Order: sequence, then structure tokens, then C-alpha cells
Amino acid sequence: MKTKCFVCNIVGLLVIIGALNWGLVGIFQLNVVDAIFGEMSILGRVLYSLVGLAGVMKLITCFKDCPKCKKEA
Repeated sequence: MKTKCFVCNIVGLLVIIGALNWGLVGIFQLNVVDAIFGEMSILGRVLYSLVGLAGVMKLITCFKDCPKCKKEA
């Protein structure tokens, strides 16, 4: 199994957090991020932004390998 760099591990974690949160929103109408940080608080918006960026980075790595992971392999 190929090891991932620190950034790729964080990106993967953020994507999982975002997916679980959206799953809870869809199934139970429970937004955990809003429940923890408050509805559209600064910290919540930062987390949403990081999850969004992580999604974009994950999408990019579907088509192109991470240069840092490539070096470590």
C-alpha cells in the first residue's frame, strides 16, 4: 500500500468529515458543524472552506498524483 504525505492525510480526513456531516444532514437533518460552532460562525465557515478546498484537492488527485507523495514512494 502506498503511503500518503501529511497534506494528503489531512485532505482525506477533511473529505471524510464533510461527507459524514452531509450524510447526517441528509438523513437526520443534523448539521454537526453548526451544532458545535454555531450556525455560520467564523470557525464553522473556516471549516466549511477547508472541507471545500480538500474536496477540490481530492478531485485533482483523481487525475494527477500528488507530487510530494510521488517523491516519498
